[in-house]
Amino acid sequence: MTTMFTATDPVTGRIVREVPVLDEAGLEDVLERAERAYEAWRRRPIAERAGVLRAIAAAMREDALHLATLMTEEMGKPITEARGEVAKAAWAAEHYAEHAEAYLAPEVLVSDASRSYVQNLPLGPVLGVLPWNAPFWLAFRFCAPALMAGNTCVMKHDRHVPGCAAAIAEVIARVAEAHGAPRDILQNAPMEHDLAERALRDRRIRAVSLTGSERAGAAVAQAAAREIKPAVLELGGSDPAIVLADADLEQAASVITTMRIINAGQSCIAAKRVIVEEAVYDEFVALFAERLAAVRVGDPRSEDTQIGPIARADLRENLHRQVTESVAQGARLHFGGEIPDGEGFFYPVTLLTDVEPGMTACSEETFGPVAVVLPAANADAAVAMANDTPYGLAASVWTGSAERGEALAREIVAGQVAVNGIVKTDPRLPSGGVKRSGYGRELGPDGIREFVNRQQVWVGPATG
Repeated sequence: MTTMFTATDPVTGRIVREVPVLDEAGLEDVLERAERAYEAWRRRPIAERAGVLRAIAAAMREDALHLATLMTEEMGKPITEARGEVAKAAWAAEHYAEHAEAYLAPEVLVSDASRSYVQNLPLGPVLGVLPWNAPFWLAFRFCAPALMAGNTCVMKHDRHVPGCAAAIAEVIARVAEAHGAPRDILQNAPMEHDLAERALRDRRIRAVSLTGSERAGAAVAQAAAREIKPAVLELGGSDPAIVLADADLEQAASVITTMRIINAGQSCIAAKRVIVEEAVYDEFVALFAERLAAVRVGDPRSEDTQIGPIARADLRENLHRQVTESVAQGARLHFGGEIPDGEGFFYPVTLLTDVEPGMTACSEETFGPVAVVLPAANADAAVAMANDTPYGLAASVWTGSAERGEALAREIVAGQVAVNGIVKTDPRLPSGGVKRSGYGRELGPDGIREFVNRQQVWVGPATG
């Protein structure tokens, strides 16, 4: 009997799609095609690769509503956010099409040679292991730089978004073929974890990129290390937002609300812990509560909805456990915190205050619309709380002095810090974590250089 990956509409709890899972013979075919496509793709001038990536972006923008609807259907992303995600994924393709040549330009280094330099050459087929929470953006964050560097991609997307995965592969194959490029530069490989590990161990896969859980990252890191293959891991986060007494509290409350509710709070870089100086704690909580209470939860197909359902029933159950445990530990529940009646996997916007380090909502990553606020005696105490986590993905600092914010950023152990602004991923800027949030960088010039051979070339004097 063929194993199937099943997509469930989180609004209704009903199955909307089933896709057969790859078997060993299917994986062998994928790997063979990836290697064959690589031999042709890597020899294409970078300008030709750029033309293919630009055309892929244009095709996605033309079909944005259909692609966005797949996300809404399979993981509950509000349709307005889903359209924005398609556009952002297209932007990633366009960005690397425009800037890859500069990012990969040879670097001249003076030595005893008549000429010496480092050039950036592709590695080969790269395996991408992707999660469900941003199906298009995370796929293109992985594949756009890898493809522009001359690699090919094998994509193991999350089992709960099979329609999104198939659509990504289809648009890339269709556009590539129309432009005379190999149609297999990216292939969708719906496979179980054991087969994915076999793919990683195969000689034809030269590197791996994973965005996912800490547990998945540890397993992939172990397998990649055993095979001596480069890996990039973007894992979980318990991201702090530090609000200092001299901050613009109105602005901080508004932007942190946005950071907390994007994608129903199901984002690794969402603000998970809001740490506020005691001098302005009560005032900030009042402003924050007002904004959170006004957020509209509803059917993600509606243009007015700001938060849709949690993606799966098990994720909602775990989120509710984190809330109830934190309340039992002494946190104050302002509103929310109850699973609503009715079908689907909805969860209300929830505000917990007077939270202390060590409570469940601080020690675990909360993946949902649950805002957690902690008081801190002063800025130094706030930074200490921010760093009191095994994670180190992203953070924000809110202060009336940009200079002070930049100084505090140097004390925060995180891969990226925003001062008086939203934490986001941007094709122009590198993104990644430290500690148990992973290693390596995606996006920007750093991201495209993760999966290249930084080859040193030494040229001696002519002998003829």
